Amino acid sequence: MEVALRRSAALVARNNRGLPAVAALAAAANSRSFSLSSLTRPPPNYPGHVPLSGIEKAALAIGSGLMSLRDPRRGDLIAAFAEATATPYFIYRLRDAMLASPTGRRILRDRPRITSTSLNLPHLRRLPAGTVGHTYVAWLDREGVSPDTRAAVRHIDDAECAYVMQRYRECHDFYHALTGLPVVREGEVALKAFEFANTLLPMTGLSVLAAGTMKERERARFRAIYLPWALRNGLRAKEVINVYWEEVLERDVDGLRRELGVEPPPDLRVIRKREREERRRRTAAEEAARRGGGGG
Repeated sequence: MEVALRRSAALVARNNRGLPAVAALAAAANSRSFSLSSLTRPPPNYPGHVPLSGIEKAALAIGSGLMSLRDPRRGDLIAAFAEATATPYFIYRLRDAMLASPTGRRILRDRPRITSTSLNLPHLRRLPAGTVGHTYVAWLDREGVSPDTRAAVRHIDDAECAYVMQRYRECHDFYHALTGLPVVREGEVALKAFEFANTLLPMTGLSVLAAGTMKERERARFRAIYLPWALRNGLRAKEVINVYWEEVLERDVDGLRRELGVEPPPDLRVIRKREREERRRRTAAEEAARRGGGGG
């Protein structure tokens, strides 16, 4: 048995609090010197690449998958699971979808990156309301999100496919802005369902199971509204990975939605706010009734 497995098992056994077990596995997987098998590994295929054996990928997939079900907003866990499960088929299918599109081929050739610097966020804030760029940066500001927080891809062996995963990862916030879904758990799960129907990446499908961790009223709303919306729109929409976002920032966002075949869902923040206000009114009415009854 490899030293890698013994050390990973020991890390998991000791991990009762603090760093999640999957973080220990990921830390081991990301170390070039943690196992004897690393001595026989080929050199990395691109900067930051860390090849993993089949056993190591399976351990990373299981640990990160289980932990991400508990919290679908943990980007590090979702990233680890995505890379461990994307091969041997799914990331190649997404790469082939890009190769089949003239725009997708240009993206693969240019390999642009999405960061706060490359997009010039101050300029986007000055764009007219209703443009793609203004909608995107307004969503970032409202949700308190930065495009600079996406982890680098490390465990996909093919360099081109690694870029495809990186591009998908960095475009995620554009999908949020396109749909208007917030970063609350319910919104993240709804967007993952949309992405699964559109990309078939296993990570996005597993994330949908996190709906089981929602409150009952959230699960009911997800089943009745957001899951049907996600599947319908994800299946009928064009491959969103082929949008060259950097080139459409000044376009009308509603026009882009129509072109892609994406219908925005009901505004989740508005629904949640309305429910909170209704609960406060109901609580106040019940309290007033109790005080009135006590005084009689």
